[in-house]
Amino acid sequence: MPETPVFSRAACAAPHHLAAEAGRAILQEGGNAVEAMLAMAATIAVVYPHMNGLGGDGFWLIRGPNGVVRAIEACGPAGSLATIRRYRDKGYETIPERGPDAALTVAGAVGGWALAHGIARDLGGRLPLDLLLSDAGRHAREGVAVSPSEARYVPKELDTLHDQPGFKDTFLIDGKIPQAGTLRKLPALAATLEQLGHAGLEDFYRGDIGREIAADLGRADSPVTRGDIERYRAVSRAPLSLKLSGGTVYNCPPPSQGLAALLILGLYERLGSIRPETAAHYHGLIEATKRAFRIRDAVVTDYDRLRHDPASFLAPERLAAEAAAIRMDRASAYSVRPVGDGDTVWMGAVDQHGVAVSYIQSVYWEFGSGIVLPRTGLTWQNRGVAFSLDPKAVNPLEPGRRPFHTLNPAMAVLADGRVMSYGSMGGDGQPQFQAQVFTRYATYGMGVAEAVDAPRFLFGRTWGAESMSVKVEDRFESACIAALSRMGHEVEELGGSYIDSLGHAGLLVRHPGNGRIEATHDPRSDGGAAGV
Repeated sequence: MPETPVFSRAACAAPHHLAAEAGRAILQEGGNAVEAMLAMAATIAVVYPHMNGLGGDGFWLIRGPNGVVRAIEACGPAGSLATIRRYRDKGYETIPERGPDAALTVAGAVGGWALAHGIARDLGGRLPLDLLLSDAGRHAREGVAVSPSEARYVPKELDTLHDQPGFKDTFLIDGKIPQAGTLRKLPALAATLEQLGHAGLEDFYRGDIGREIAADLGRADSPVTRGDIERYRAVSRAPLSLKLSGGTVYNCPPPSQGLAALLILGLYERLGSIRPETAAHYHGLIEATKRAFRIRDAVVTDYDRLRHDPASFLAPERLAAEAAAIRMDRASAYSVRPVGDGDTVWMGAVDQHGVAVSYIQSVYWEFGSGIVLPRTGLTWQNRGVAFSLDPKAVNPLEPGRRPFHTLNPAMAVLADGRVMSYGSMGGDGQPQFQAQVFTRYATYGMGVAEAVDAPRFLFGRTWGAESMSVKVEDRFESACIAALSRMGHEVEELGGSYIDSLGHAGLLVRHPGNGRIEATHDPRSDGGAAGV
């Protein structure tokens, strides 16, 4: 059974050990959890470039010492030239996954950093920005070892990815992803981080860096313009929340799929008493996922274009009706295809004052659009793939519109006062992995590390696989697999004990009274927990 690291004052967790160390260093300096997360977000962008970067988006949940939870939506909209007609005139039936026409949304992550930095200062943070970004800049300038995760990944549309401007020169050696441990320097990205540290984060959009980004995107023929970049600002939102019998869970509102994560937990609780780690446990979560995804796919879109109030689907009577339709002896049919793949990082931090952060940052697919902007060293995201070229779709492409987002960080405050910061990467898997971690820890009393380490399943698609099967790690008991099959689930054994495509999850828990913090990050990743 894995042991959970325990910290007396403050802690953080990340999928790469250098990001966790960057957060620990800030906490050691007296920085708060938001400041620690800013250092982690910048560092992870350098050391885990296949999963995230400054050219991507992010979503935050921040709980203050007064117990108030706020969300930050840091996702950029489609560029002003990103029209359906543009793509139809180019002969596209769908939005391309790689290249300049995939780089069609503004990168919002740094805008989120700017908004979070203001919150950090409101919470008493006083560490200078250049210090918060210093580890990231140093790693980019001096070089960092290619991670085992990056070395073992086989990106989708590999040939198309490798053909994108700047990609080969930045990330390949002799046309191939280098082996783990190979030193990689990113001098242009280092210069960008150093400029942000001195000039401020707003420079990314309305300063010298913003001008260079716009010039490079223009030369690549991306539909994102200088005006689009200058206008962008991240937005503070009220989170979605759901009261369960054991506490309250929080997640982000649309365009995040946070609604689905809360629906799964709300539906599962209404299925009655279920023994943990049984076929009934897994079946209940799978069936709750199916119903949650149907609602998500019909509802979640740009926050300013919502046709339904997301919170209304979390009302007790609505949840009861949905749960009543779940049969505990039979798998239901599912014909709606989940829409989200994605490579992402989730990270968490909690400090001695009780400030808790749950954060997720991504460029969507591995290395995003594949375009590396030469002047700034930024890899630009391909989040716009989530748009449809059908004007009648729930999420049609439209200039200024925010895309549907799989990104959703989670947080919970349990009835006894414990505060949980948790989450996972993994596209459509994110709300499913969150539900597995949450129920194992908060409902069934597993330890923190055990809840994250335990074998996982995924209903639906994953990297390189279009099947809608229930995919499981090989640590699942054969009797459970057989029982799920008898219920009508198509179960696919993935043939490994710890599978990347089943998420890199993390969990931090702050206990009331003594402020002790338990923290862990996934053995499936290259990270861990650190603290003081």
